[in-house]
Amino acid sequence: MNTPTLNQRSKNMQAIKSTGTKTEVMLAKSLYHKGYRYRKNDKTVFGKPDLTFKKLKLALFIDSEFFHGKDLETKKKPVNNAEFWEKKIKRNIERDQQVNEYLTSHGWTVLRFWSEDIKKNLHTVVRTIEETIEEKKNLIHYKTQPIKLPSGNYLQHEDLPKAAEPPQDYNE
Repeated sequence: MNTPTLNQRSKNMQAIKSTGTKTEVMLAKSLYHKGYRYRKNDKTVFGKPDLTFKKLKLALFIDSEFFHGKDLETKKKPVNNAEFWEKKIKRNIERDQQVNEYLTSHGWTVLRFWSEDIKKNLHTVVRTIEETIEEKKNLIHYKTQPIKLPSGNYLQHEDLPKAAEPPQDYNE
């Protein structure tokens, strides 16, 4: 195999896309055909997730194995400019963790998928996303719908006692 020149390698690296990758498009199309609507690469959400369901606070990331360090310790490392790549990949891993922590602390659910998993098991990935969407929808429905009591009255969720609240004294 011929080793590419510096200019050829530079041109190859410039051709690598950060958005609209084949796996991202494959997953997006699959979800769209199932009736789900989403935002792509929404800049208003921290970390700019690949797909977002803002109403449900669900962020999806599709990570490439190389750039996000899957099996970083066991895989063959790049020979050319090794120090640069190791530093870059470790920084990507740190950034992924920071984004996850920030979004989850703000009530978001974060799902990350490796691009190879999407290629090999698209159906399973879509099913995981569908289950998460249903859970989030049920949670939203539960929080917004009043509870009907046997007496026929309705109880709002904000009227329910919280776990840390002392019980009310009904003898007053």
